[in-house]
Amino acid sequence: MTFSKLDRFYRGILLSRYFIKGWGTPENLKRLLLFRKVLSNRSDCFKLVGEHYPIEITKDEYEGDIHILEGHFYSPFNFYLPTLLPKESKEAHFQMILPKKWKDDGFKPVCIHMAGTGDHYFWRRRHLIAKPLLREAGIGSIILENPFYGFRKPVYQMRSVLNNVSDIFVMGGCLILEALVLFHWCTKHGFGPLGVSGLSMGGHMASLAATNWPFPLVLVPCLSWSTASGVFTEGVMSRAINWDMLEFQYKENEAFRTELYKMVQIRESDAFQAGKEFVKNFPESMLHLKEHGPGLDTKKEISVSKSALFPINQKLTKFLKMNTEPVSDLTNFSLLLEKVFHPKYIDRSSISSNKQETINFMRGIMDECTHLKNFSVPVDTSLIISVCARDDGYVPRDGVTDLSEIWPGADVRFIDAGHVSAFVLHQKEFRQAIIEAFERYRSKYMLH
Repeated sequence: MTFSKLDRFYRGILLSRYFIKGWGTPENLKRLLLFRKVLSNRSDCFKLVGEHYPIEITKDEYEGDIHILEGHFYSPFNFYLPTLLPKESKEAHFQMILPKKWKDDGFKPVCIHMAGTGDHYFWRRRHLIAKPLLREAGIGSIILENPFYGFRKPVYQMRSVLNNVSDIFVMGGCLILEALVLFHWCTKHGFGPLGVSGLSMGGHMASLAATNWPFPLVLVPCLSWSTASGVFTEGVMSRAINWDMLEFQYKENEAFRTELYKMVQIRESDAFQAGKEFVKNFPESMLHLKEHGPGLDTKKEISVSKSALFPINQKLTKFLKMNTEPVSDLTNFSLLLEKVFHPKYIDRSSISSNKQETINFMRGIMDECTHLKNFSVPVDTSLIISVCARDDGYVPRDGVTDLSEIWPGADVRFIDAGHVSAFVLHQKEFRQAIIEAFERYRSKYMLH
């Protein structure tokens, strides 16, 4: 599998960094790991949310032929791990985009759309997915706000930057339970068939949410795969993580190396080759981070100029001064990036072998909480259409369990693109997959 040069470049020019405060407390991680065992069992998880869970509708209006609802509800996650969710994230907010009048009262399809990384509020999914789906196929949408995003973003958080590794697991746990609330509410109000979809991180969150609904459900995860572990240890996102801080905390606190390490399952078949590849390329992943130690002052970091914080900008500028050829399209741009990312333009330095244990722990804890092998199989895998980018630099697939092995019968498709270019250029393919999956449901389960 080759990584898109555009993915690598795009990640390189962004200021966002992840897990700037570290792992989170060992106590919180332990509670999340134990709760994962409940969330991953459909019969147990389904009991956590009642079918009449209260939702308050705060907006009900029409814009032309579109019916818009907005509402909120108390996240069920608070009842089980109440201290892990920031106060701003405790209320779940959503927006529904529906037709003014359904064409068929017996067929009212509604799809929940999970947010990808950096997708705050409702506007992006409303304009790129929800309104086109309604116009093209009469499919209604629910746009659910992520914890830590938009209305639910903590006051102390900068942009989309999650402070702790544990926050990504809190986010996933919230969305699994909140999806159940919305599925119940839709069923009670006569909507259906139901589905869930998302792009990138949203695609994986959609996959997790779909595992716990005990009825046939449309599932269309886009630009995601079977686990999130490779995203943070191999893909271009790995360069946005302060590995020095994670290593420091891992070494300083014995609880990580003893009790927590025993609670995670290192999937050797998935992790071994990928881990070797990461270590081989680790200096490149650490390009932007090697000068910052565990005591990183995040406020000071933001004041640093982009060129100082991201040496790749200087390398690109230097290269462009040496090369005056026009860059007229994505193909030429990709060729330019290949030259920019040639080893002679990248400073490579040795890394400590101690980092390998930190990387292994990250892979282990990510697999434990996000690997789809650890969750129930959706009721009807023939209603799953997964759309992946063949050269995805954000979501590596090499050495990772194939989706079709975990979910036999699922339709796994590939677009000839990287992660970023697929998002920009292939929105229609994502919508078409959703439309097709709902048609499969209709032909299989509905007589008219």
